[in-house]
Amino acid sequence: MNNIPQSMNYIQIEKHGDPEVLKLHSMPVPEPGAGEVLIKVAAAGVNRPDVMQRKGLYPP
Repeated sequence: MNNIPQSMNYIQIEKHGDPEVLKLHSMPVPEPGAGEVLIKVAAAGVNRPDVMQRKGLYPP
């Protein structure tokens, strides 16, 4: 019963700016190592510091 997808999506900020700088990427799902687990993420929050960092107004 292995229903783990082969790939996953993620958003990367490649430079500071408006929401258009957010780029959707795909990569293979990583294999967990010894003592690790793989967790399915259904949603992730975006808060004010995330938006300010995208605009270049908040240190990473």
